[in-house]
Amino acid sequence: MTLPLANDRFLRALRREPVDRTPVWLMRQAGRYLPEYRQVRRKAGSFLAMAKHPEIACEVTLQPLRRFPLDAAILFSDILTIPDAMGLGLYFAEGEGPKFERPVRSAADVARLGVPDMEGELRYVMDAVRVIRRELHGAVPLIGFSGSPWTLACYMVEGGGSKDFARIKAMALNDPQALHALLSVNTEAVIAYLSAQRAAGAQALQVFDTWGGVLSPAMYREFSLPYLQRIARELERGEGDARAPLILFGKGTGAYLEELAASGAEGVGVDWLVELGEAARRTGGCVAVQGNLDPATLYGSPDAIRREVRRALDSWRDGNGGSREGHVFNLGHGMSPDMDPEHVAVLVDEVHAYSAR
Repeated sequence: MTLPLANDRFLRALRREPVDRTPVWLMRQAGRYLPEYRQVRRKAGSFLAMAKHPEIACEVTLQPLRRFPLDAAILFSDILTIPDAMGLGLYFAEGEGPKFERPVRSAADVARLGVPDMEGELRYVMDAVRVIRRELHGAVPLIGFSGSPWTLACYMVEGGGSKDFARIKAMALNDPQALHALLSVNTEAVIAYLSAQRAAGAQALQVFDTWGGVLSPAMYREFSLPYLQRIARELERGEGDARAPLILFGKGTGAYLEELAASGAEGVGVDWLVELGEAARRTGGCVAVQGNLDPATLYGSPDAIRREVRRALDSWRDGNGGSREGHVFNLGHGMSPDMDPEHVAVLVDEVHAYSAR
């Protein structure tokens, strides 16, 4: 039997229904800024060992909820699980981030790729979703997630992170057919992956288009946006209160807000380069908006954090006809390892206190 949620304001906000206060969760809320996370990481030995062990992934997912009255949990995992399951050999180099042993550099490399078995190679992710959902006991909703087809392709072609994305942009220019084939298989995999997470118990789903903002407008509209639109169109999310809403988040993609809002997703995430009031006006109430405090605000004093939280909440209300409905408070991107947990507590408390007035 599925337990009713004790706190469903996050899902209600995504449905643009009335809430008693603005819900808040934070990208990378489970992470290295928490001493308890670092302790588990030391014991596990590596990030991948944590992500691939469902009980450890569950423990890390729940850690921030024990500290802060957050309105949602997000699965502890990585966006690169899909290409790893495709056989590219994911590993993490100390101080350099994720790398692939076998990057995708040609049409022949793309032709060898297939959609992984979600209960085979990626069973550890689904098991983690099942364990977390059970251990939450209906306290708050669980968010499942994936990288976007374009963002996954960036890592797959570059072989890791990149400063200039030269290899994948060269592929876009010189062999667009191969890149579209790669993006197509990635899209099929993302749809299957998010569907499997929903079946395992995820109650909301987010797609991270972290590198969408590195593209020119013409290239974004060719190589990223259509694949996000396809996900929003084809991903089965259920009906009524049981529907798992989809949030599309892109870093540096504020110029395409109207197009993302028209995709069929229930929510769009914005970074701190877009005022929330402007986002409210441009989306016109057809989707919920999530965001958008600059993560660096957490380096400010508690008073500065409170001031910036209020500024963001006021901006949303002013742009949304005086209503706070349809807004999920979040950072405009993820938290950093050197942030102070006490400052996170100030942020979460201020969101709830100020939005309840």
